Amino acid sequence: MSARAFIGIGILIAVALCWRSLFIVDESQVALSRFGEAQPVTYGAGLHLKSPFASVHIFDARLVTRAYAGESFLSQDQKPLNVSFYLRWRLVDPARYLAATGGDEDTAAARLAELVRTRIREALAAGPLAADIAGGRPNAGTLHADALHAAAQLLGVELVDVQLQRIELPEEAANAVYQRMQQSLTTQAQQLRTQGSAEADKIRADADRKSAEIKADATRDSQRVRGDADAAASAAYARAYGANPEFAAFSRTLQAYRSSLGREGDVLVISPEGEFFKYLHSASGR
Repeated sequence: MSARAFIGIGILIAVALCWRSLFIVDESQVALSRFGEAQPVTYGAGLHLKSPFASVHIFDARLVTRAYAGESFLSQDQKPLNVSFYLRWRLVDPARYLAATGGDEDTAAARLAELVRTRIREALAAGPLAADIAGGRPNAGTLHADALHAAAQLLGVELVDVQLQRIELPEEAANAVYQRMQQSLTTQAQQLRTQGSAEADKIRADADRKSAEIKADATRDSQRVRGDADAAASAAYARAYGANPEFAAFSRTLQAYRSSLGREGDVLVISPEGEFFKYLHSASGR
């Protein structure tokens, strides 16, 4: 083989080695270089140089979101529930991530989702169906988020957020459960109405009793005042009649006539020699 051929082969080998020694990392990525059992090296964004015999693994460093809808679980009383939740995480330790998941995002998502499912299963099994569906959207505290964060760190990722979005009954069980809830609420409403009617009757009875007491007190006071007035009037009449007995007799006669002629159309026939005309004759004689 000629010298020119050796030179050409050498150039090709040099180009190949340079090609394997250079790599570019995007701003949204992070790279991990490993050569044998040596400590892996992490690279950020930019153009980098490595050993041509070292392997490079490039990972997405952006925030990853995975949603899981309609997951099936059981409550404490073995009632089926459909739960929707979502996860958000980002890569923080490429070496651990590679060792735990092989650098596969779907594997990491599956491992994290299974951890969350375990926590949801424990949380829902701690209470009956009515308690599980009452809140509708439990917060992350229900999932023991601290334990989930610790488990995520073992995968080389940071668990940014984990939330239960919705807890629903399967369609075939929803109508029966809602009907029982409606019956329970109807019973409670009836009890409240009964209690309200009893309270209303009590208040009405107290008001009637107080009204009767007030009327009785008013009647007693009015009778006392009327009695005092009658007594004062009688005393005044007695003094007047005692001062002029003849006028008193005349006044009583007039009062008797007034009482006798109290209705329209009454006619009184008296003798000219009667007591009444006696006073008239006396007045005319004067």
